[in-house]
Amino acid sequence: MFKIMIVEDDSKIRTLITDILRKYSYEVVEVADFLQVEQIFEQELPHLVLLDLNLPYYDGFYYCRVFRRKTTVPIIVISARDEESSQVLSMELGADDFIVKPLNIQVLLAKIMAILRRNYGEYAAKPEPEKEPLPIHLDDRNFSISCNGMVEELSKNEYKLLKKLMDKQDTIVSREELLEELWDDVHFVVDNTLTVNVTRVKSKLANLGFQDVIKVKRGVGYIFDSAMAGGARQ
Repeated sequence: MFKIMIVEDDSKIRTLITDILRKYSYEVVEVADFLQVEQIFEQELPHLVLLDLNLPYYDGFYYCRVFRRKTTVPIIVISARDEESSQVLSMELGADDFIVKPLNIQVLLAKIMAILRRNYGEYAAKPEPEKEPLPIHLDDRNFSISCNGMVEELSKNEYKLLKKLMDKQDTIVSREELLEELWDDVHFVVDNTLTVNVTRVKSKLANLGFQDVIKVKRGVGYIFDSAMAGGARQ
């Protein structure tokens, strides 16, 4: 259940919004003590904040700054101020949307649903799983690769090639992408030149105990197999 915090000093509007949101199965936190807004926010940790601009003690612009310093929680500003400058300033201070009073409840609900879906639901960015650190160390100061005290020197292009593959480990990197990474003008590069560089890098990896870490995907490109790199470390 999503928790929505309402920071609105007009009790009639606050009650109206609260009743509607609870009918739609949202958990609602009503702020009635406007000297405790920050404390309530930190205690409740809402999924979304509905924020008025005209408030006792501190205005909504102040709380936009405060909330943004602490979290990325979505903020919808609800205000009678319909001038463009208030809307622009609200967005610049971190608000995600702005609704002008008098409220259209259906519009408010639609915006709440869209923002919650975007931030927590099907459209939310999914964190990538953390990858285990590779046992291979690339040194950009002297273009070398090392593991367990053993070091192999690399040419500049060999270094760039291996770094590209390691940065995109377990993902196929096309020959075209590698060619563009290594040479500014690929039109004057013999296609076999890339193959030669890959072969040299694979040989140097093998000298460090990493066999078959770089795999060839015929007609497509190359892939750096992190599982093979981890296995070689054992």
